[in-house]
Amino acid sequence: MNIGVLALGRSTFDITFANKKLTQCTHFLNSTKHKIFGSCQLLLDENDATQEIEKLKKEPIDFVLILQVTFTDALASIKIANSFKKPIGLWAFPEPRLGERLRLNAFCGLNLASHAMSLADIQFSWLYEDPATVNSSKFNLIFEQKIRRADIFSKDLLVSSSKKARAIKQKISGYKIGKIGKRPDGFTTCNYDQEMLRDFCGIKVEELDLDELFSLAKTVNTKKIEDDLRYLKNRLTFIENVNQKELTNSLKLKNSLQEIKLKGNYDAFAIRCWPEMFTEYGAAICAPASMMTENRIPCACEADVYGAVTQLILQEVSNQPVFLTDIVDIDIKDNTGVFWHCGQAPISMCGSEFVPRATIHTNRKMPLLFEFPLKEGAVTVMRISQAFGKLKMIIAKGNILKRDLPFTGTSGVIQFDREAKEVLEDIISSGLEHHVAIAYGDFEELLSEVASELNLPVLYL
Repeated sequence: MNIGVLALGRSTFDITFANKKLTQCTHFLNSTKHKIFGSCQLLLDENDATQEIEKLKKEPIDFVLILQVTFTDALASIKIANSFKKPIGLWAFPEPRLGERLRLNAFCGLNLASHAMSLADIQFSWLYEDPATVNSSKFNLIFEQKIRRADIFSKDLLVSSSKKARAIKQKISGYKIGKIGKRPDGFTTCNYDQEMLRDFCGIKVEELDLDELFSLAKTVNTKKIEDDLRYLKNRLTFIENVNQKELTNSLKLKNSLQEIKLKGNYDAFAIRCWPEMFTEYGAAICAPASMMTENRIPCACEADVYGAVTQLILQEVSNQPVFLTDIVDIDIKDNTGVFWHCGQAPISMCGSEFVPRATIHTNRKMPLLFEFPLKEGAVTVMRISQAFGKLKMIIAKGNILKRDLPFTGTSGVIQFDREAKEVLEDIISSGLEHHVAIAYGDFEELLSEVASELNLPVLYL
């Protein structure tokens, strides 16, 4: 078979490590019986990808293989898929859980691409394997086209409702989300339609400019952040080690969010958190988002409106702060997955044996972020999903294990109630978004009843 290869990456990740994994992958591909076309060089931006597409169009390709070497948004993957009338395969690379930064974050890139392709009705096959250990039989699975099925949700019928579920539906129907800034390009996972959202659950969205938040934060008197600073100094280690000017800027963002919340009577926020927070304002909003979420004003990053909706529903169901997180790894051999976000989990989710640390953003090198492993215990996972262009609720359960911090930031290792292999397959097959919310406890029954009230089909991962 003639295979055209395009390797996607982003320069903010560990390019040295990415190239090492790419070299291993190239050696493996060249050892197979297939003929390989393409430069097999990292394509770090849209221009690189476009040039490689045009070169490969001239070759006698039977199959297009997209290598998800690091995290990227879904723009390039969709452009590649639309540029070739050939079967498409995605291969993402796992990375070891060493308690250090996410060097590749490739699974999240696969997650975004899967969701985007569900919306575009693009069929593809996929592989999540280390190129250093993959064998031919595993690799050849990528040629078995996995059918994208929107009706995967029909296997779980709506359940009966309850008085409590009806009360939750009534309560959230009066909620309002402040959306600050636009979602990043290529993040179709963060799309929303105001009219559809209002018809679905009654929640309203008001859009604000990112500059409005920045301008307000720049006028905040430092005296207004003294209480927060005092609290954090008593709660965190290493806070004296971060840049103090940037720390002040970060806490001013929290004060500004509080003012905007009071002025607009918002119940949650969906905030564009990068790159402008760093490149234009000069601080991270991760810790302020955590602190607001702890106070029951959920903050979804990357302007993910349905992420904020998910948080609000799970917060009402569980009566506790919830964590909007990425799934960044599924290890079939270990039968576990990893929840991770830069550093914005509610600090109440920190394990009792660990003292939370102040830290900086791994890519942008600015504070303030929190760092700690998630405490052990049973959790419920939920997302209001728009995969395949139809609303549904996705629910999973599992246990956060007592493990060392898998990656920097706020992260934890989960053992799902189902086998990790089955969960992995359903995540990709369902087109699940890259953000899910977690809360401690078992809330499957009540969530299912709320889904029934909202007329949503349910998929139990």
